[in-house]
Amino acid sequence: MIFNVGVRIDRFDANQQVLRDPYVLFPQVTAGEAEAQQLAADMGEYRIPGNIGDDYSVYVDNVENPTQIIGFRRDNTWFNAQGEEISDGTSLVTSTGATAPLLQDKENTSSRDINSGAFVDYTPQVNIMPRISFSFPISEEALFFAHYDVLTQRPPGGVRLNPIDYFFLEQRTAAQFINNPDLRPETTVDYAIGFKQALTNKSALTIEAFYREMRDQIQLIARQDAYPRTYSTRGNIDFGTVKGFTFTYDLRRLRTDNLKVRLAYTLQFAEGTGSTQTTAANLIRAGKANLRATTPLNFDQRHTIVANVDYRYGQGKDYNGPVIGDKRILENTGANLQFNVGSGNPYTRQSFPTGTGLISGGGNAIIDGSINGSRLPWQFRVDARVDRDINFKVGPKDKEMNLNVYLWVLNVLNQQNILNVYRATGTTNDDGYLDDPRYAQTIASAVDVQAFREQYIMQINRPTNFVLPRRARIGVILNF
Repeated sequence: MIFNVGVRIDRFDANQQVLRDPYVLFPQVTAGEAEAQQLAADMGEYRIPGNIGDDYSVYVDNVENPTQIIGFRRDNTWFNAQGEEISDGTSLVTSTGATAPLLQDKENTSSRDINSGAFVDYTPQVNIMPRISFSFPISEEALFFAHYDVLTQRPPGGVRLNPIDYFFLEQRTAAQFINNPDLRPETTVDYAIGFKQALTNKSALTIEAFYREMRDQIQLIARQDAYPRTYSTRGNIDFGTVKGFTFTYDLRRLRTDNLKVRLAYTLQFAEGTGSTQTTAANLIRAGKANLRATTPLNFDQRHTIVANVDYRYGQGKDYNGPVIGDKRILENTGANLQFNVGSGNPYTRQSFPTGTGLISGGGNAIIDGSINGSRLPWQFRVDARVDRDINFKVGPKDKEMNLNVYLWVLNVLNQQNILNVYRATGTTNDDGYLDDPRYAQTIASAVDVQAFREQYIMQINRPTNFVLPRRARIGVILNF
């Protein structure tokens, strides 16, 4: 048995101020304080429920002149006055159109009155990341292996504090997003288990199962029913999983062999609540904030096949190539072909065109089917490389150096693999706008209809919808 065990400890400190309570911009009176207890006593027979903790936020009927308690909140969990959990704070909204927390200062209640009391220092995040790999040779020809890794990375963006965001909060709409200085690092937990079996003295087959969890991923969220108004920011609410199998065949190159082959097939399922940090933007604009549902992620390529074929001649006694006169013309020369085959990535279809080629668009997109419920076509690409090693000695000490000269051709067959399609039509060169009767009158009102159509077609015929065409690179690598 062979174990490799390690641990890494990271400490992340954003080194800035964050909101004391992301739902309230001002210092509050909590349920355990004397003012809240007195307010409950003034309500007659009412008592604060026993399941309400002393540190819970208290919501009342009026911010400036509270007369009764109507609810409570702990973090993102809301309760009514009887201590029963409710789905959100909607039922606690008062006649002013906003919730009414019990504030310490009941006169300064506008976002323009925000002060340092609303903020506390960021709490540093300490992340412990163990890494364990294990292998167990069953025999001289078979090996069992496994590994477990935890990796974290600092928030990739949207973490810098800007006090002006809160100062003008009441002038913002729910669709305008502000930074969240209280973001935590994102975490990835990776598991794998596999088996490797030698087939001959120079070939082997490997079978590996993997599972990956992505936690605390950053996504747009709405602080629904916050005071003094609902606002949108980022939060660590997304998660995802990637699971699958990989089958690999290896053909090694022994001393006098010229051919080396590696063939791998991967079956993968990648699902999560968001592929990017802005996946939830449309949900927030539609008033469906913070809905979480697992769908295929943008990189969910179900089938992937990669084959690498390398044919190479050795040098000296190991050379078995053609000879002209006494010259080994292909000594230290080889050719490499890499084949990449993959099924299409998912995308979300929409029910009708929205004028992708227009500056402002022709309307709001409506999903046809489910999020990432459609697939792009399969992709196929071949890359080729021919190179030769030139060994020589330099200097008074005859220091050995190696010069590798290569010709590298990418996308040899010049395949037009599709990267993106227009969601209403599923094609790369037509978004459906020009032929849709909804926009016939708009098109007809153009100054020059023919010119408008031609320029629109030029706009939507985007080369970025395809992979790059054939490219050739010539270069040298000097090793010393």
